[in-house]
Amino acid sequence: MNQRKGSAIALLPLGIFMVLFLGVSIIMKDFYKMPVVVALIIASTIAILQNKKIPVELKVERFCRGAGDSSIILMCLIFILAGAFAEVSKAMGAVDSTVNLGLAVLPHSFIVAGIFIIGSFISMSLGTSVGTIVTLAPIAVGIAQKTGLPVEFLIAAVVSGAMFGDGLSMISNSTVAATKTQDCEMVDKFKANFKIVLPAAIITLLIYAFLTFGMQVNHTGVYNYQFIKILPYIAVLVVALTGFNVVLVLVGGIVLASIIGLIYGSFNIFMVFQLCAKGIAGMEDISIISILIGGIGELIKFNGGIDFLLNTIQKRIHSEKGAEFGIGILVSLVNLCTANNTVSIIIVGSLAKDLSENYGVDRRKTASLLDTFACFIQGCIPYGAQLLVASSLATISPFLIMKYICYPYLLGIASVLAIIIGIPKFKTPAKGALKLEEEDSSARVGLVK
Repeated sequence: MNQRKGSAIALLPLGIFMVLFLGVSIIMKDFYKMPVVVALIIASTIAILQNKKIPVELKVERFCRGAGDSSIILMCLIFILAGAFAEVSKAMGAVDSTVNLGLAVLPHSFIVAGIFIIGSFISMSLGTSVGTIVTLAPIAVGIAQKTGLPVEFLIAAVVSGAMFGDGLSMISNSTVAATKTQDCEMVDKFKANFKIVLPAAIITLLIYAFLTFGMQVNHTGVYNYQFIKILPYIAVLVVALTGFNVVLVLVGGIVLASIIGLIYGSFNIFMVFQLCAKGIAGMEDISIISILIGGIGELIKFNGGIDFLLNTIQKRIHSEKGAEFGIGILVSLVNLCTANNTVSIIIVGSLAKDLSENYGVDRRKTASLLDTFACFIQGCIPYGAQLLVASSLATISPFLIMKYICYPYLLGIASVLAIIIGIPKFKTPAKGALKLEEEDSSARVGLVK
């Protein structure tokens, strides 16, 4: 495979953004000093000014192409609908009823661990970590207000559960990308993934349970809830399980929440429109951030930044384990640049497949490593969609959440250990591998003849 050398300087916009966003915040000891949008606009300007051999008009066009990528626009549409759904549901009383039901059922010392489990189940069902966070974050905020637990602690449990479920979901975009680029079955990738991520999930659950064990929380002792007001959340989950598009699921959730609210007199029809507008407005920042990150990622790729990473890592691979580490490092670095785990898997996918074939890495493990390493980085970066939408809904800094998101960190450790120890081990070739080997043998025989 011929790989362009690329250019290290193309990564400068990402470095500038990190210095502005992280550096200023750390130096000033205030994570609100540097707005993310401003840091991204400065980084975008630098990216457009780079590579003077290319006309500015062409670079702006490439920026717009990345910003308008279908995955970015779909994500923004989900944000917009999620904001409207969250606002209407809250005004209707869905959050309060769900919070009270959770407090009535779950032992208080197990609330955070319970949120992690619920988040895992919903994310695995929906196939989207962002959609899960949007659904659960308002509930987590409500529980924090009722119990006195730190809101960032509960939000971190939501994010951790969302990332765990998304990585295992059969309908997740990252799962589809990983399996399609490696020509393996989803169920095979699931089995391989499960053996890597399960220890990280169990340890996360134990940590959350341990940190809250015996903890005294503020509560009234009586929790009133109306089951019908919880229906929008249940409906969103159940309908998603049937395979409906997440956009249609959220639209249906908004309609159902509006109808229940109108029946119970929580608001009138004109207030529904106002609540939707308010929810959408609350998602403006996260949508703009996603668009800018998409544009910067495209220019970094256009200017050779991604090629530089791919070429640099590929030259240092000389063994099977080296290939596995190379695949993990590549998808991690590309994810840092693009802030999108699915996009990073697609970019690295073809090279990862070549490395696997050259060094004898089972394609099921390659697909699994692509997903686990991308998920690890995606759950940790403060400018990723997951932490940004979570912090936006909870009105806190993403850095506060990062202190408690155990699962992504443990997933990174588990992924490295899986390579070192050699987990999982495969007794049989991946489905379709024997057929490919037979075709290769036949081709070789034909050439000899």
